[in-house]
Amino acid sequence: MPGQIIQRGENVFCVRVFLGRDKNGKRRYANKTIHGTKRDAQRYLNAALRERDLGTFAEPTRMTLDEYLDKWLATAVRPRVSPRTYEDYESNLRRYMRKPLGARRLQQVTPLEIQGVYSAMTECGLAARTVRYVHTVLNDALEQAVKWGLIARNPAQHVELPGRASKEMYAMSREEVDTFLQVAQKDPFYTLFLVAITTGMRPGEYLALQWKDIDFDAGKASVQRSLARRHDKQDKDNPVPSWYFKEPKTPGSRRSIKLSPTVLQALRVHKARQAEEKLAAGSKYQNFDLVFATDLGLPLHEHDLVRRHFKPVLAKAGLPASIRLYDLRHTCAALLLKAGVHSKIVSELLGHATVKLTLDTYSHVLPDMQQQVSDSMEALLFSDTKPKAKRGEAL
Repeated sequence: MPGQIIQRGENVFCVRVFLGRDKNGKRRYANKTIHGTKRDAQRYLNAALRERDLGTFAEPTRMTLDEYLDKWLATAVRPRVSPRTYEDYESNLRRYMRKPLGARRLQQVTPLEIQGVYSAMTECGLAARTVRYVHTVLNDALEQAVKWGLIARNPAQHVELPGRASKEMYAMSREEVDTFLQVAQKDPFYTLFLVAITTGMRPGEYLALQWKDIDFDAGKASVQRSLARRHDKQDKDNPVPSWYFKEPKTPGSRRSIKLSPTVLQALRVHKARQAEEKLAAGSKYQNFDLVFATDLGLPLHEHDLVRRHFKPVLAKAGLPASIRLYDLRHTCAALLLKAGVHSKIVSELLGHATVKLTLDTYSHVLPDMQQQVSDSMEALLFSDTKPKAKRGEAL
């Protein structure tokens, strides 16, 4: 018998679905209590048998979404992602999903309920990027629940997401860069800003740069790691550093960058000044071989760097306060593309996974480049000064 309906009381039915036999030959059933009419029970049985035959049937479980997320984070997420990524996943689920939906049974979570959470997040003024990120995490979790046979389908796949907001990037002009660097010369981290603009490194990359990565003879810097910060609560009994080095963002991010003579000279001066600071600090100095560090040798905190150094330089230079530290990377790319440097070379310099990513990111630069192409073609083919061919001869 593939299934049966057993009445347990008035408008209460137990639906049994035959799932086959276990390794000992014992018959296995999935039981589900239906509160309603016998027709409701029959409707559930028909659907369950259809899903069983298709291989998509999920046995009834009383597990809540909270309980499932705990298991998913511990068994499927923690072993395969970095500590920072794990913290982001856990934090976003706790902050936005657990309170409104955590007590719901996993199998009862509906697309409408998930949509309601996303709408509430948007109404609270959260950015579309935040909503989309939370959805990515939840969708991954529920997709795994389908693979584990805990739910028949993923309810997060049937919701509408807010549109992607365009990235607000700012690429400084050549004149703005000159002004910025002129003012920055009086700042202790002038060399850091110079490296950022001329190499296009990500902030995490140049903050993790060590002196062993600088080859003064070859005039090169090697990107081998990135600096990351922990955001979880620290354990008083087992304290761990608030920072750590992690692998570069993509395989292409591990790269060697040629440094200009001006940058190399600035690094030499910076190294000599750092040696004096190390001597003055004495035993308090913690030597992590960092190129850019605090007075005591510790890694710089990006927030402090921006607040105490980057923003004041922008203000003194008369540049928009909305410019971000990351925009120094955008400035590097835009200046090179406008100068006619091949997009493949710019892509390799930035450590992008593909040239397409580079072109998509800096598509706003392309109109100027297209004008240069048009001007070059005009000069090549239609200029009055171009050599004229004699009759019967080819140019």
